[in-house]
Amino acid sequence: RQMCIRDRVINMEKRYEITKKAGIYGIIGNIFLLIIKSIVGFISKSQAMIADAFNSAGDIFASLMTFIGNKIASVPGDMDHNFGHGKAEYLFSMFISISMILVSLKLLYDSVITLINGSQLAFSWFLVVVCIVTIITKLFLYFYTKKGYKNTKNILIEANMKDHRNDCVVTTFTLISTLLTLINVYWFDSVVGIGISIWICYTGITIFMESYNILMDVSVDAKTKAKILELTNNYKDIKDISDIKSTPVGDKYVIVLTIYVDGNMKTFDSHKLADNLEKDVNKLEKVYRTIVHVEPV
Repeated sequence: RQMCIRDRVINMEKRYEITKKAGIYGIIGNIFLLIIKSIVGFISKSQAMIADAFNSAGDIFASLMTFIGNKIASVPGDMDHNFGHGKAEYLFSMFISISMILVSLKLLYDSVITLINGSQLAFSWFLVVVCIVTIITKLFLYFYTKKGYKNTKNILIEANMKDHRNDCVVTTFTLISTLLTLINVYWFDSVVGIGISIWICYTGITIFMESYNILMDVSVDAKTKAKILELTNNYKDIKDISDIKSTPVGDKYVIVLTIYVDGNMKTFDSHKLADNLEKDVNKLEKVYRTIVHVEPV
């Protein structure tokens, strides 16, 4: 059991380290983009670029939430928080999702107004260069966070990954829209902006609901429950099992279950049986800790 706990602690430390780096790189990358967008925006007097600079400021907020949320979630359990602070991941990912929804609504509003009143977008080589730099930077951040999410399944990294992807897509279409002004096509920017804003809003709502479900103590998935039942069936001394209870801790779950054994079984043997079952269930990917209660029948 001590080896299992030690391995779990090592994996959690690695997970938090990966998430911390994702937050730091996101902050650095978005500060860089905020600076160059602000400079080009004010030099060229481009309202679109100035607005995009504010979007980068929002991205800094998202990366900062990832860093802070991960820092809090990495704090081990104490007297007040027996199972650690893992739910901070979902609380701060909810903040990120709300910022994504607000940004999408602002983009939707601006796109509709521009479509009605006509686009004022004008071609600028400064704008083209900044768009290309933004796309490259965001692609790097996207693939980096995608790799981190694949290794950790951390919802904070997932939220950042999707935010980087959204920015990359938005800037790509901004670049296309800018180039289309060379042939006097101005409506493309507004129409695409409406579609992208709806997509970003949907992404934000998806992340919000995922975070909300965890914070409301959603139970472990049916697949994991089935695996737990399969493990209990391997013990012939277990006569029955009650409903499996669970509560989320970070990206994993605390499992609580009651097993029923022969009333004539020795207390030592029944507790050894419970310990062995706990060890087996703890090996499952989504299990943080297992608590087995023994009842005689």
